[in-house]
Amino acid sequence: MSESRRYAIGVEYDGRAFRGWQTQQEGVPSVQLTLEQAIAKVANHPVVVHAAGRTDAGVHGSGMIAHFDSPSPRSERSWLMGVNTLLPESIALRWIRPVDDGFHARFKAIARRYHYIIYNHPRRSSLLAGRATWHYHPLELAPMQEAAQALVGVHDFSAFRAVACQSNRPVRDVHFLHIEQRGPLIRLDIQADGFLHHMVRNIAGVLMAIGQGKAEPGWAAEVLVSRDRTLGGVTASPDGLYFVNALYPPQFELPREPVTGPLWMAGWPLSDK
Repeated sequence: MSESRRYAIGVEYDGRAFRGWQTQQEGVPSVQLTLEQAIAKVANHPVVVHAAGRTDAGVHGSGMIAHFDSPSPRSERSWLMGVNTLLPESIALRWIRPVDDGFHARFKAIARRYHYIIYNHPRRSSLLAGRATWHYHPLELAPMQEAAQALVGVHDFSAFRAVACQSNRPVRDVHFLHIEQRGPLIRLDIQADGFLHHMVRNIAGVLMAIGQGKAEPGWAAEVLVSRDRTLGGVTASPDGLYFVNALYPPQFELPREPVTGPLWMAGWPLSDK
């Protein structure tokens, strides 16, 4: 058998069909297990897929990065076409690239990025069901933007993580948190060196409460410094949350795809600062 090679992959998925990224007990659908089964058929041997992050049930991925190892001699086109033929319509490989053995999708990532999409309208949309969080009370953007700035930088985010979060390091560096609106759609664009369990959804819950007028913009900073999850309000729905990108050192030469979140928002401007 030839020497094993490592392959990085870009993955897109609709999270509504799965109980999250990570493989769980038998019979529970996950993105990881579904990918592993499809890749294994093309590789003709079992594979393990490692991802940049682990998304929850109902959370989507438009730019998830992962990797697997295989000694099977396949061209990039053969991998891509073969695996996509075997995947359900809710998952697709965007690209595949041979990488150095030193690459690891999780441990070599230097930043992760999420989008949280809110449909702010008095009436629900059937076409956006599960793809955006519906919030029927009017939201004011300016207070949300003001509050968001208190969360940028290096902080202890204990007040914004799930009670069941297993990380022993609650300090994270949030590089930016932009909030923009077009018509009834509001997008939270957040990047950090890493995220705690439910961190983005808890941030979204606090910012929506502020935008609705339930609290002043300063409440976000008060919740942050308290380090108390019970003061942080409601965890926002997984609907509308997208893992949109993971960043790596340039030495790995991964494809640089546009960061769009859901494709139907591809025309929105983005800022990395």
